[in-house]
Amino acid sequence: MNQRPLSVTVFGFLYIAAGALGLAFHLTELKPQHPFPYELVWISVVRLIAIVCGVYMLRGSNWARWLALVWITYHVILSGFHSRFELVMHSLLCAAFAYFVFRPRATQYFRAVRT
Repeated sequence: MNQRPLSVTVFGFLYIAAGALGLAFHLTELKPQHPFPYELVWISVVRLIAIVCGVYMLRGSNWARWLALVWITYHVILSGFHSRFELVMHSLLCAAFAYFVFRPRATQYFRAVRT
């Protein structure tokens, strides 16, 4: 079996941690109120997507690294509406993710045949 590159391991766990911590943080905002905060549902879905991406990247699923790239790109776009610091940080994370997870060794890991 093809050994998982360190970059995939780091980013996989980073996605799991970011999703879990973000989900826990945003669920503390859930209070019994009317009307129901539907934006919290969408935020939670985005956080759950991060967790799924991280888990399946660790398992070697190629679709998960592409979805993770879409996830971080989405955050870069959202950061454009916030502070310049957030935009720069998300852009750097996106560039680092794309560089390390789409390198030949990582690509070989994701394309390996699973038994």
